[in-house]
Amino acid sequence: MAVKRRRLTDANIAKLAPAAREYTVWDTRLAVSVCASVRRATAASYTGGRAKTARGIKRNPRSRLTRFLSRDEIHRLHGVLDRYAGAQPARAQQADIIRLLLLTGCRKSEIVTMRWQNVDADTLNLADAKTGPRQVLLNAPARAILERQPRSNGPYVFPSPLDPDRPLCSGLPLWYSVRREAGIEDVRLHDLRHWFASHAVLQGVPLPVVSRLLGHKCPSMTLRYAHVGDRETEAAAERIGFAIAQALDGTGTVNSTIN
Repeated sequence: MAVKRRRLTDANIAKLAPAAREYTVWDTRLAVSVCASVRRATAASYTGGRAKTARGIKRNPRSRLTRFLSRDEIHRLHGVLDRYAGAQPARAQQADIIRLLLLTGCRKSEIVTMRWQNVDADTLNLADAKTGPRQVLLNAPARAILERQPRSNGPYVFPSPLDPDRPLCSGLPLWYSVRREAGIEDVRLHDLRHWFASHAVLQGVPLPVVSRLLGHKCPSMTLRYAHVGDRETEAAAERIGFAIAQALDGTGTVNSTIN
């Protein structure tokens, strides 16, 4: 929708979001924000029947992204990673980064830029994490991945093949090939962090503990990550219904049956 600056009224801006539904959420929100900024910057120059501000123009609401990987999808992902790492050793480094994202729930930047000085036996000490310094506990599979990484003269665990003093490119192009072959093209790398949180909850890990594992300062943020799949929700509903029915019949108690 091409509109000259003189005709960039509030009504035109309001029409932008619904007209751009075929674009990504980020593109649409960015475009509306830019238009609103232009209106504010030029508000003093135009009068008459045109509105002077962008007041009242609402941003296109961001859709909630909830992608939970099933056990079968995780199994397929693991198989594809093994196949790529075995057939193309040069890609083993990226495959191990993806595995660490699954095993630790870390952010991509925390793993890609990890230094050897951050690794201490069974812990990963991150001084520059998104929410401040934090400690990541490394489980046995994660420790095994780190132990098999070759040491170089550079400081990074996953150094660039062109310059060991720089970390590997954060783009991880292998991910796009892997997710396509695994049949999970709608899954983002960051969804692996969501899966880690959801899997922890399904294993009975208390929410405050999951929050600490993810490095969240506020447990409410963890709730956004710890979603579960429809199958698990249906199974829980069945267990609760069965437990309540037994309690009503006097054949059991709610607490004992659910557990």
